[in-house]
Amino acid sequence: MTQLPPFIAETLGRAPSDAKLFERALTHGSHGRETYERLEFLGDRVLGLVVAHWLYERFPSEPEGKMSRRYNALVARETCADVGRDLDLPRHIRLGRQAREDHANLSDNVVGDVVEAVLGALFIDGGLEPADRFVRTNWAPFLEEQKRAPVHPKSALQERAAAKNLGVPAYELVSRYGPHHAPRFKVKVTLGRHGEAEAEGASKQEAETAAAAALLEKIS
Repeated sequence: MTQLPPFIAETLGRAPSDAKLFERALTHGSHGRETYERLEFLGDRVLGLVVAHWLYERFPSEPEGKMSRRYNALVARETCADVGRDLDLPRHIRLGRQAREDHANLSDNVVGDVVEAVLGALFIDGGLEPADRFVRTNWAPFLEEQKRAPVHPKSALQERAAAKNLGVPAYELVSRYGPHHAPRFKVKVTLGRHGEAEAEGASKQEAETAAAAALLEKIS
């Protein structure tokens, strides 16, 4: 049996009722049939609910638009991956041989997915209370960094382009490469004849975000 990370029992306040549930939350598709995918699906929704409720309480006078920007930053794959690394999760992820050699346990996609899967398992094993406690404890540093509601680069680019009458940003997937479990994406964003930028990321969304930030810097 896989040794589970100690934070799981600490979050629940006891040993898990079903240790195999958490083993599955740590198991990548390259390792076997019992993978984290269904738990990740559930955990993603639990994370969204907890973060939305937390922001609603924390910022009672803030409009929906600003709360949405905070929300998007907190539930982003990169944030989930950072949480996972802070919890030393990469060391516990169960991978097949090739995925291990390719260091899939270090990618934002895999680590972020496992964090959400563990959250789903916490919800099944202990209900919403430990899941809520897990999120508020481990996402607190990221919320505290938000002195003001962050503006997503894609939104900022669209707003800047509209203000300067440059048209609407167009995103194009240039290429996808790398192994199935750790793909890389290259995206190009253009503003007609006013400029373009390319960037890469571990997901199409991540690459689009990086490309938007690069083009935003060019036209600022």
